[in-house]
Amino acid sequence: MWTSLAHFIISYRLPLFILIALITVFMGYHGRTVEMSYDFRGTVPANDPEQIFFDQFKQQFGEDGGIVAVGLKDSSIYQYKNFEKLREFCVSVRQIPGVNEVISLPQIKMIEKDTAQKKFNLVDIFPGKIKSQEELDSLLIEAKKQKFYLGQIVNQENGAIAILISINKEYLNSVRRMDVTNEIIERGGHFKESTGIDLHYAGLPFVRSVIAQRVSAELKIFLALSVVVTGIILLIFFRSFRAMIFPLLVIGIVVVWVLGTIALFGFKITLLSGMIPPIIVVIGIPNAIYLMNKYHAEFAAHGNKMLAISRVIRKVGVATFLTNLTTAIGFLVLLTADITILREFGIVAGINVMATFVVSLILIPGVFSWMPPPSAKHLRHLDFKLIDNLLTGIDLSVHRHRAMIYSITIVLIGFAVIGMWRIHTVSFMVDDLPENSTEKQDLKFFEEHFSGVMPLEMVVDTGKRRGVIEVKNLQKIDEFEQFLDSLQPTSKPVSIVSFVKAAKQAFYNNNPARYSLPDNRERNFILPYLKGQSDASGLFNSFVDSTLQTMRISLQVADIGSDKMDSLISQVIQPKIDSLFTGTDISVKITGTTPLFIKGNSFLINNLKGSLMLAFGLIALTMGFLFANVRMIIIALIPNIIPMMITASLMGYFGVPLKPSTVLIFSIAFGISVDYSIHFLAKYRQELHTKRFFVPVAVSATILEVGKSMVYTSIVLLAGFIIFAFSSFGGTIALGILTSITLGISMCTNLILLPALIMTFDRKHRQSEKHALIEEVEAGFYSESEDEEIDLSKIKIHNRHPAAE
Repeated sequence: MWTSLAHFIISYRLPLFILIALITVFMGYHGRTVEMSYDFRGTVPANDPEQIFFDQFKQQFGEDGGIVAVGLKDSSIYQYKNFEKLREFCVSVRQIPGVNEVISLPQIKMIEKDTAQKKFNLVDIFPGKIKSQEELDSLLIEAKKQKFYLGQIVNQENGAIAILISINKEYLNSVRRMDVTNEIIERGGHFKESTGIDLHYAGLPFVRSVIAQRVSAELKIFLALSVVVTGIILLIFFRSFRAMIFPLLVIGIVVVWVLGTIALFGFKITLLSGMIPPIIVVIGIPNAIYLMNKYHAEFAAHGNKMLAISRVIRKVGVATFLTNLTTAIGFLVLLTADITILREFGIVAGINVMATFVVSLILIPGVFSWMPPPSAKHLRHLDFKLIDNLLTGIDLSVHRHRAMIYSITIVLIGFAVIGMWRIHTVSFMVDDLPENSTEKQDLKFFEEHFSGVMPLEMVVDTGKRRGVIEVKNLQKIDEFEQFLDSLQPTSKPVSIVSFVKAAKQAFYNNNPARYSLPDNRERNFILPYLKGQSDASGLFNSFVDSTLQTMRISLQVADIGSDKMDSLISQVIQPKIDSLFTGTDISVKITGTTPLFIKGNSFLINNLKGSLMLAFGLIALTMGFLFANVRMIIIALIPNIIPMMITASLMGYFGVPLKPSTVLIFSIAFGISVDYSIHFLAKYRQELHTKRFFVPVAVSATILEVGKSMVYTSIVLLAGFIIFAFSSFGGTIALGILTSITLGISMCTNLILLPALIMTFDRKHRQSEKHALIEEVEAGFYSESEDEEIDLSKIKIHNRHPAAE
């Protein structure tokens, strides 16, 4: 089969090139329309009970994570000129398309009692431009009486002010959110220029926009640098510009195909699918190195360029196919996940991993068939003394010091097991931002002065119609809200209870001492005013349903991490709910973006771990199918498990948490590690046949030939990935450092431990008539006689350097 494939590729390389070019144009045309996803939901399955409840909550009460918070703390803001600038800033922000409402100190309203109409009216405390300090001071005294706002937008202790900006839902989950947040920052810059007062920005829409923009920009920069560094190292190794350019061309083509695939499937680019280009580098560069190294080795052996290219396709093609297949399996198993973004990532990555194989196998041999034969300079890397000496030393160690190799391995496994027990899982709403970043400092500002900005919601069902306005129910809920207010990580709650208290204060002519729940007698006086109230703003409907049976308690919480958040909810808030409302008809359920995000990350990690285990099993079955030998399966898998164990242990020792960005590293590293094993074992099986099944000689020959490609691949990939360690984001840093470490360890285990295991456990003599499937596939194209099946004279092209033939 591979002989026929080699004949086909060489004979029809021009039509195949044209086909690849047409597909690339087609994919590029569709890929230009691909959009970035700004919807961070989808990590919890749609049929999950908590997700269903949260969807119902949003349908009833509206979005909870659509607030951009702008904060400031400067005593000069209470000077009338600066305060007027703040009012103008709030008015200008309200005019930005996509902004629903702005709530801040200059915009607060006071409830006034209209005795004639028996209703309450909302009146601006700051009705217009402030012209003097006396006027401002007088209005501030009135504003401080509005206890409804105290603690929400004004810190009573130090005078810090928060500006809450509500963003339209249609803008939240689209690229237009960037425009809104950038416009807010621009207008905030004008405010700072005119007043000298610093502003702090936070809130999920803002932080996620910033993270999306910065991560996307950094990934592009580091991916470009990675490609440049990879190209330079390829140039140093192979001493040929074409050996550098064409592997990078393969990567460029497949990246275009990735974008086209995303667009054709109707997906959007997520922060997860943004990791696919680095994965294509991981797959494409090893393909190119193995193909080019074999091409140069074959040409050096006999000097026939076309014969060398034919043998490259036949000899390395099957091993490359198997390595890409196992990697694709590792990604395609994500289709079994319950999470949409994982399934999308799996199908796009799986398809394009195999596309990388196809493009590599056609483009690299095809292009080199048109190029002049490699010169002596290009072949000099085959005699790289440093690497040759390293491989010779490894070969001697495998033959003479296996006991030492096994002892070191056992020590490393013990080290890994201890470290793995220390690994912990934690995620934050605002993850991976550096501690000294402006965004992180701004978030701390709100956590210090307003107890955070992350939304936490609770739905209270009183069990009957109009139960919300019953005094006994309001008193119970108020007791619960006072408990919530006493918790350090949470802000002062807002609910219908707050509105009722404010209504009582208004009824008593805005007396702040009357900011409390009415008793049954007062209820009879105040209720007629509430009945006549209209809700043009929709604010009331955002906190209570039309039947007055169900209400919402809304509060903000600090970004304390998934572990502490889980403890806060399950060990502090939920027990209080159980004890306070036992024996009543009232039920309280916790929901909101924050707990759903935490649960979503947990789902994501568990699905990634499950998919990794499934991929591990499927790859083991694939190896079993190829080698038909349980002993060989175990021998092949051991060197691939150890690198992941060591990486996990390093995460445990250095406190790197297990989260989506770090779990993904294991998938990438496992795919590369298995690639090493398959290339090594494929060459080993070949050498077994040529060396008459004498294991020691076959192992030595394999180490000395395949080892060089493995070292080249590892150096290139280490250099390419270590660049990501210079990122400012924790997830990208982890990707760079941990992937580099894992790749380095994988090379060592597959180059040292794998041959040692083969020497110890593979049979010294085998019956030549019994073949595993991989040998039956490969045995034919390892035979020199099959070269006669390709009539090289018919496909040989004109050579610009005939003397080199």
